[in-house]
Amino acid sequence: MTILPAIAFAKPTNVKKGTVVIFAAQDADIVEEGIDIDPSGTLARAASAAKFKGKKKSTFEVLAPHESPAEKIIVIGLGKADELTASDWLALGGVMKKAMGDAAAVTVLAHELIGADEASTLAQGAILRSYSFKKYKTTKKDEDKDEPKAQKITIQCVEATAAKKRWADDEGVAKGVMLARDLVNEPANILGPEEFASRARALEALGVDVNVLSEKEMRKMGMGALLGVAQGSVRPPQLVVMKWNGGKAKDKPIAFIGKGVTFDTGGISIKPAGGMEDMKGDMGGAAAVTGLMHALAARKAKANVIGIIGLVENMPDGNAQRPGDIVTSMSGQTIEVINTDAEGRLVLADALTYCGQEFKPQFMINLATLTGAIMVALGKHYAGLFSNDDELAGQINEAGMSTGEKVWRMPIGPEYDKMIDSTFADMKNIGGRWGGSCTAAQFLKRFVGETPWAHLDIAGTAMASPSNDINTSWGSGFGVRLLDQMVRDAYEG
Repeated sequence: MTILPAIAFAKPTNVKKGTVVIFAAQDADIVEEGIDIDPSGTLARAASAAKFKGKKKSTFEVLAPHESPAEKIIVIGLGKADELTASDWLALGGVMKKAMGDAAAVTVLAHELIGADEASTLAQGAILRSYSFKKYKTTKKDEDKDEPKAQKITIQCVEATAAKKRWADDEGVAKGVMLARDLVNEPANILGPEEFASRARALEALGVDVNVLSEKEMRKMGMGALLGVAQGSVRPPQLVVMKWNGGKAKDKPIAFIGKGVTFDTGGISIKPAGGMEDMKGDMGGAAAVTGLMHALAARKAKANVIGIIGLVENMPDGNAQRPGDIVTSMSGQTIEVINTDAEGRLVLADALTYCGQEFKPQFMINLATLTGAIMVALGKHYAGLFSNDDELAGQINEAGMSTGEKVWRMPIGPEYDKMIDSTFADMKNIGGRWGGSCTAAQFLKRFVGETPWAHLDIAGTAMASPSNDINTSWGSGFGVRLLDQMVRDAYEG
């Protein structure tokens, strides 16, 4: 279990003990910021000896500085302070957490250098960096035998009251990210469709209305595409519908839909054994939607939001669907299943249709660990963005730049649409070797009608993505902060 630091904000005052963190802009005099805890001028001499110039994210520390009440002083470089973005402050929070380690009491001297928003964002970065997933480890190295200690981080800044108010929102978002990470990190024997649905139900405590559609109900609605994927598993599928009503009653909702394949063997078109264990994370889209709903509810977002996750397990049972099978989707369109490992788009097809018909939202955004092809195109640093609406795509891209959860727009169009035409059905579920992420997106587009829609292919960013300043976990929680920011910017007035 992750032991998260307790965060507090306070007006500037003298520090009496513990670890102290101060910040220094590039080539600036750090003594001005640390004068109350460094009466002997130790910091200036130490900085000179360490050749510390305040470069962004650089650090140095002084243990038991002479005549100081602090047990340790950590100095963190800001670079050019007037050029720092919100994403930079978030990363600096992660750098700060790494530098302070498990010190019990930490005071951060932000003073006039950092405003309320920056202070709260700094705290969020520290919280996100604190996350770890070790719940199944029963043996530890000698140095890890002691239980994690509680840690308190007090950020001193002039706008302490405003920072505390902002933190009430940012903490909820951070916990939404960590919920998504937990879900992605869980092994598939623990987290199947029913167990995932149960964890989504826990959002009711935050005021989210949660309804779970059973296999029988989905069959009655004609969800043959989703159910075709699930039929090879003994674990029954679930369609979870989450509603947050934070806007005006007359406002149409906005909708987020997530692919939730809790384990993907590839079905009859079975995957190679090497690396198949990673397919416990093939529900990263559903995890992100669940984490997003937590974030929005926790900060009481002023918007009406629908979150839908299609939860299935894709197994090669004797009852599994075969290549060449034809299924009928909820939309009435028929699909020839060429490859049973192109299953996520079948799940999303029915989830998108259900969302559009049931709620008639302003827009639909789906998230999915959909294709390996997107990693060939973009690597693991950007998610692929596909959309039928330029305004919606622009809003997502802007939020991505702001949060550091970056997206790159990819093409869809009639050329790709033609590639998924089928001889025997309305369409086939793969379009061939080339442009795999584009044809997958084009497939999804056939199920959204005229509704503004975007598809985020997060195969490279949701799991096993490169570690960074705010995350060292296998599951990243990608998409929660991105879409929370988009909702803040564009749909809450």
